Amino acid sequence: MKVSETELTGVLVLELDVYPDERGQFFEIFNDGRYQSLGLPTRFVQDNFSRSRKGVVRGLHYQQPRPQGKLVQVLRGRILDVAVDLRRSSAHFARWVGIELSSDRPTQLWVPPGFAHGFCALTDADVLYKCTDAYVASCDRALRWNDPDLAIRWPIESPVVSPKDDRAPFLRDVHDLLD
Repeated sequence: MKVSETELTGVLVLELDVYPDERGQFFEIFNDGRYQSLGLPTRFVQDNFSRSRKGVVRGLHYQQPRPQGKLVQVLRGRILDVAVDLRRSSAHFARWVGIELSSDRPTQLWVPPGFAHGFCALTDADVLYKCTDAYVASCDRALRWNDPDLAIRWPIESPVVSPKDDRAPFLRDVHDLLD
């Protein structure tokens, strides 16, 4: 597996080793020992699956005060996966990184606790993400997907967005972020 750092400390791109043959291909989605050797969490308490039509934007979601780390992978299709640093003490606070994930190239994005997460479906897409903490409704938070202060360059002009995500607050109006 090839591991690459992004410009945001802690956010990693994990390119999985793929073993193709005449029958198809094989790759490991998760290996406790390998992830542990990279210093990544190996205790995940919840797996989430999302199916999205082309043009859907989901996010930007996070939990506070019980932040979740997320290990994200596309099982079918392509997405632009986005992580936004919400750690006020970080030198990268309010910066974002976007990585294209595709089922054609088995790759994962590690989004650590303290980041908001969202994605845009570039095709119809099935997304699996492992979470380091369970979903807690009272901790559920979101930022506006098109917050001008974040200036995320979503690769679509008229995305399909849920009413909840479309009404989410702008980062400047959020006051309960932890350091």
